[in-house]
Amino acid sequence: MDSKFDKHILNNDMVLIGEPMESVASVAFGFMLPCGTSTIPAGLCGAGNVIEDWIFRGANGKNSRQISDEIDSLGLHRAASLGSSHLSLGAVLEASNLDNALPIYADIIQKPNLEDDQFELAKKLAVDSVLALEDDPRQNVMLKLKENFYPDPIGRSTAGKIEEIEKLTAKKTKQIVRDNFNFSSTIFSIAGKYNFDKVVGQMECLFKTDKRPVAKPVKLQQKHNGYTHFPNEGAQVHIGLMTKTVKPDSADFYNAQVAVAILSGGMSARLFTEVREKRGLCYSIGAKYHSLKDAAGIMCYAGTTPDKAQETLDVIIAEFSRLKDGVTEEELQKAKVGLKSSLIMSSESSSSRASNIAGDFYILNRIRSLDEIKQEIEKISVCSVLRFLNENIFTDYTIVTVGPKKVKIR
Repeated sequence: MDSKFDKHILNNDMVLIGEPMESVASVAFGFMLPCGTSTIPAGLCGAGNVIEDWIFRGANGKNSRQISDEIDSLGLHRAASLGSSHLSLGAVLEASNLDNALPIYADIIQKPNLEDDQFELAKKLAVDSVLALEDDPRQNVMLKLKENFYPDPIGRSTAGKIEEIEKLTAKKTKQIVRDNFNFSSTIFSIAGKYNFDKVVGQMECLFKTDKRPVAKPVKLQQKHNGYTHFPNEGAQVHIGLMTKTVKPDSADFYNAQVAVAILSGGMSARLFTEVREKRGLCYSIGAKYHSLKDAAGIMCYAGTTPDKAQETLDVIIAEFSRLKDGVTEEELQKAKVGLKSSLIMSSESSSSRASNIAGDFYILNRIRSLDEIKQEIEKISVCSVLRFLNENIFTDYTIVTVGPKKVKIR
């Protein structure tokens, strides 16, 4: 899994990074624009989702149908996501069509039409997406969990809030685009089959913009933490739990990853075994590592019935706490195998690699090779995991429940 990376900085300071994958016939690219939820003015949560849809509704004089036809004619599969720090826009397509795809995205990002009538349609879709969360309580509880766990503004909901979306106007949202689409702070990533020199030359021509100052780091506010319940008349209680852990730039990052895999890396992992199999407390349970640039946590979800919710939560917390008391060599090896399997699957996807190298560069200011990650996982031992767990004891849980019944925090 040897990796070679490409890097170039445009005249406007946009960073281009790439990972060639000669074994694939596809190419994936993405733009990480500094227009995430934490960068948008307070009280306008949801603006990023409106913008993501609005800019695709026509660009450089072409209407929405013409843009869609151009995208479809290239067999391009769009991808978009809104995070705390960035609005990410990208695509995966056949490598031979890359030359024609980049100008379309350059127009969408630099020259969106931003017509008022299309704005209202984009705003309605953003509101509908928030309303749809009522039918997806699992996603709803995890969004609320991250909002409560992370400090403001980095914890703001990526789905948005209806009352704040409805306050948006076309004029105000256009200003957000102008303020936040700063190409001097944008990361462009590409992975798959491509000619990097050709990509650089094309991007230099497409993005002839002036340099702009980098935005000041956001000021973090006090965390919410504690326990929050959101009443819902459904038949289940959805439990979200999160506790602080090391960030991705920590020397203990891989110890944290292995610890989470021991907790929730498969059907033989502790949470699945203790909560679901032995006690039959829930129908769904899992934990994972989650991070932003400035904070990280281990988050857990469980879906259960109201009469079993309290015991489910109690057993989850007990398993988190018990982990520091001992880890077996068998558990360690299963966790490492699972992590390496995920790594291999990721290495075969151009879209995954384009996303991963962009995230690495933003958070770490460098790109980790697949070999480096594999070697770091291999280094982890029972002793190193236990040292990490005892130096970073799981405590101060942020807990969110959605359902007809509250739980008690003991």
